[in-house]
Amino acid sequence: MRRLLPVTDLTTDDDGEWSLDRLAYAYAYPEADGPWLRANMVSTLDGAAQHDGRSQGISCATDMRIFGTLRGLADVVVVGAETVRLEGYRPARAREAFAARRAAAGQGLAPAIAVVSASLDLDFALPLFTSPLVPTLVLTGAGAPSDRVQEAERAGAQVVIAGESSVVAPERAVRELAARGLTRQLTEGGPRLLGQFVAADVLDELCLTVSPMLSAGDAQRIAVGLSVGVPERFALTSMLEEDGFLFTRYSRDRSR
Repeated sequence: MRRLLPVTDLTTDDDGEWSLDRLAYAYAYPEADGPWLRANMVSTLDGAAQHDGRSQGISCATDMRIFGTLRGLADVVVVGAETVRLEGYRPARAREAFAARRAAAGQGLAPAIAVVSASLDLDFALPLFTSPLVPTLVLTGAGAPSDRVQEAERAGAQVVIAGESSVVAPERAVRELAARGLTRQLTEGGPRLLGQFVAADVLDELCLTVSPMLSAGDAQRIAVGLSVGVPERFALTSMLEEDGFLFTRYSRDRSR
């Protein structure tokens, strides 16, 4: 792996891969007074965020290492209900390689998973809800069906109200998680949820893997939904490369 930005002579470890420590350093959360919401997504050269409905087909082994690193650094992983269903989400696991780092940062053994759902149309018998290391959170609105709220709580999930109607308000979701001490926030999508965060102007950072593939078809982009009035400008802060894959990191450009 090569670091293209910032420019450095540092390339790889002896085995040809960056160590976990180097990846953790490269993707460390910035010092911030409040919550920091980053997204992690992958896209082909022609803008597809999925192939056959899943992201795995356009990913690679190093992308998955970065995926694991970002999870290892986060307090909470925020994900949409549709992505939970399509990708077969399971609870985040404790990783020994991150144990000391997480303990020093005052974090639990693994990040919590927070599922965003207005209808709570979820299978609460799944391990994601019944047997996580850290209780799974369900972000929903005040108008969510009461029977589904009760079922979620019976399964062991913590229901968090983050909207006045049945719809979750992205800015309130960020605040509610931060109020629980979950300030290092990571969203893995899907595209509709990321689009909501973008439209609400609460996204601080995007970690985007650019896959050297062309897929055509009608696959979704990394973010869909409401358009913003004026596109928000982000600054490129880091770029790694391996086997034609670009691993980029963009942060909100607050100077503009």
